[in-house]
Amino acid sequence: MSDVSFEKSAVNGIRTALGIGGVIALVVGVLILVWPLKTAAVGTAIIAVYAIATGLVYAGLAIFSRTRGGWARVGFIVLGLLFIAAGIIALVNLTDTTVFLALFVGIFLGITWIVEGVVSLTTLSDAGSKGWTVFFAIISILAGIVLLFSPLYVALLWVFVGASLVVIGIIQVVRA
Repeated sequence: MSDVSFEKSAVNGIRTALGIGGVIALVVGVLILVWPLKTAAVGTAIIAVYAIATGLVYAGLAIFSRTRGGWARVGFIVLGLLFIAAGIIALVNLTDTTVFLALFVGIFLGITWIVEGVVSLTTLSDAGSKGWTVFFAIISILAGIVLLFSPLYVALLWVFVGASLVVIGIIQVVRA
């Protein structure tokens, strides 16, 4: 295979990947914008099924592994059962689990943004651009506080994710 043919093949592969990724982002973005709650529930269901599959893998490791000691096998069984139970509970209570995940992500992001803003202020003396660092810190801290104390922003964040995916998807398809 010549170098030119190989490069053309690589470029075509990249274009195909960009196109597929763009279409997936576009479809998921549109689904989030049209059916935000149902799409969130589907995402939660995917996570629950993943938890069950992970639990089965851990249980399988415990049962079929001949090189592991007794306590390691017991640990894998317990871990597997916990993952399986969590996945089943999540699927049975899909709406409640979806709300819990949304609140958890919102709280996690809010705390992360506050900490990120505070950390950037503590490194101000090393910053190349002090003005931008202070601006970032203030925006980050304020965004974190707003996200923590207003659950409505979690919903707006979800809609923002959907709109962003639509834009990114369109751009990727055009690039492909």
